[in-house]
Amino acid sequence: MPKILVDADACPVKAEIKQVAEQFQLDVIFVASFNHYSVNTNGENWIFVDTGKESADMRMMNLANKGDIIVTQDIGLASILLAKGTYVFSNRGELYREEEMSLMLDIRYRHAKERQQGKYSKGPKAMSDQDRVLFKDRMTTFFKNK
Repeated sequence: MPKILVDADACPVKAEIKQVAEQFQLDVIFVASFNHYSVNTNGENWIFVDTGKESADMRMMNLANKGDIIVTQDIGLASILLAKGTYVFSNRGELYREEEMSLMLDIRYRHAKERQQGKYSKGPKAMSDQDRVLFKDRMTTFFKNK
């Protein structure tokens, strides 16, 4: 039975993930750094890791198995987990595909270089209620077709 792993530090769609997981009777594991620690996890499965830069990513890589579903906005992590045979969704509900990763990683690299040179662009737009509904619809459709 696949599980859903969530890169939870900055995930804006945790409630929607929980709803979909409940609908399809799937386990969800939220992975976050101790910076986001809370004793109030409402009975959810949370794993807290060191605050080091890649600690949550490393834990997710160790937990992920072929067929699992991952939710992350980290393109680098997504590319590694796709290679493990997982399904990876962005926080906006896009299903990442291995054939797109080279281009996405290249764009990420170029943007990082621009930021190092002092060129800043706008970040992603804030999540709207419509974005949250779209995420939930896409994830629900994925599980219905799986």
